[in-house]
Amino acid sequence: MPELPALLLSRDRLAHGLSPDELARRVKAGTLVRIRHGVYTDGAAWRNLKPWVQYRLRVQAAAETFEKPTVFARRSAASVWGLPTIGHHHPVQALTLKNDGGRSRAGVTRHFAAPEGLRVVRREGLLVTDRIRTVLDLAAFTPFAEAVVPMDHVVRPDSARRLPAVTKADLEVGIGPNYSAAAGRRIRAVIGFADPASGSAGESLSRALMHIAGFEAPVLQCEIRDRDGLVGYSDFHWKHARVVGEFDGEEKYVKPEFLNGRTPSQAVVAEKNRENRIRATGFAVVRWDWTDLMAPGKLERMLAAAGVPRRRTRSAILDAKIRP
Repeated sequence: MPELPALLLSRDRLAHGLSPDELARRVKAGTLVRIRHGVYTDGAAWRNLKPWVQYRLRVQAAAETFEKPTVFARRSAASVWGLPTIGHHHPVQALTLKNDGGRSRAGVTRHFAAPEGLRVVRREGLLVTDRIRTVLDLAAFTPFAEAVVPMDHVVRPDSARRLPAVTKADLEVGIGPNYSAAAGRRIRAVIGFADPASGSAGESLSRALMHIAGFEAPVLQCEIRDRDGLVGYSDFHWKHARVVGEFDGEEKYVKPEFLNGRTPSQAVVAEKNRENRIRATGFAVVRWDWTDLMAPGKLERMLAAAGVPRRRTRSAILDAKIRP
């Protein structure tokens, strides 16, 4: 995650020589953005942030305004751990140890958690639930397709943050007595489905939507060769149907670690050549991106049109709703 821009607290405005009127003028002009009541940041820096980084800054801003130490949880804890989640317009989420049903105030939703068995750690200066509790909470309280995304992430090593993979055994142990029987079943369904071979958040969400729609499970990261040698590794592969599925995340064409010294235009050409080689082996290639995943039913229609087989008819048991 990039370095977060600095926060300006209204209580510190005098130290910066700013009056309330000057703060208001700068917000109106767009040179400052008010993240929450009493907290501002540079407007240009804010507009250059990805939505998930903006959310992480909102968590930081909330922490700056609380008088008492606060434990962040669920999506807010996930943002601190660098766990991917789905959606951009969620409230900041924190814990309360008072079993009064939780409450929301000033853009912060508080959820009850019993102190027994609760493991809290300090990360990036904030108190958050540990990685296991964070993904278990998401599995318990968010739709299946959304919950798969962070769960896939933790069962493989996070090399960027030097965090080891979490084992499924440790995740199972973490359930303990902390959840209801129904929540425990939801969590175990997500744990059982998690796969470290899923290469990105988009691939994880795609895989979960395929499962909900009743498609046969694809082989992940399958090696494809032609007479000239290795073509590459497909995101999704249905051998008998002769179909390859590819999720196009923007990082493939903009991030240095994926470009390998190429320009974005060169990466696009290389990807097109790779696709042509795959097609020449007799496989159909289906490509989709985030826009397709956010359109209800679109991925299902694309895969059905390509002839991807189903293991059963579409199930209404799992909640497939994706929140924008």
